[in-house]
Amino acid sequence: MNPPRSNAICIYCGSSPGLLPEYAEAAVHVGRTLARRGITLVYGGAHVGLMGMMADAALEAGGRVIGVMPHLLIGKEVVHPGLTELHAVESMHQRKTLMADLSDGFIALPGGVGTLEEIFEVYTWTQIGFHTKPCAFLNVADFYSPLFRFLEHAVAQRFVREEHHRMLVMEESIEDILDRFANEEPVIADKWMDIKSEER
Repeated sequence: MNPPRSNAICIYCGSSPGLLPEYAEAAVHVGRTLARRGITLVYGGAHVGLMGMMADAALEAGGRVIGVMPHLLIGKEVVHPGLTELHAVESMHQRKTLMADLSDGFIALPGGVGTLEEIFEVYTWTQIGFHTKPCAFLNVADFYSPLFRFLEHAVAQRFVREEHHRMLVMEESIEDILDRFANEEPVIADKWMDIKSEER
């Protein structure tokens, strides 16, 4: 079992700035906070949107920033030019796997379909026991509140275990998330809540 650590944190977030100024403010604050705490930022490697703002803030604060990007996107010139490290990979699958391997926890800032797909993939890995690294949502301006209401509905309809729902962290500040990552023990529960009854 690997307990929650915080030497490197993977952040998923939008490649667009979004509508509200709070989103950009949060991305900048996250980058600065990780740098000040000596935590390496692992992210998708782009210079655009919230991704770029966060990376810029971390680098300006003296932090270490690792980007992972497929060759195809590097060719489209969306890669950040000033990263501490850039890992070029062949596919999106390799990108996500390497980002996960490099990281000790995962946080979703506001973002679109790609952000949701990425955070839910690593969250699913915790459910089936591939790792015990913590997963969190930074709920900037209530961005993720509707999503958590849906997850509560999924729990009520017995598609998500209550234990797995509780393992997802949702906070309004990056400081609270990092503190919980450092102090909480991982939750271990079988993914298949009804397997015993189905075997009868």
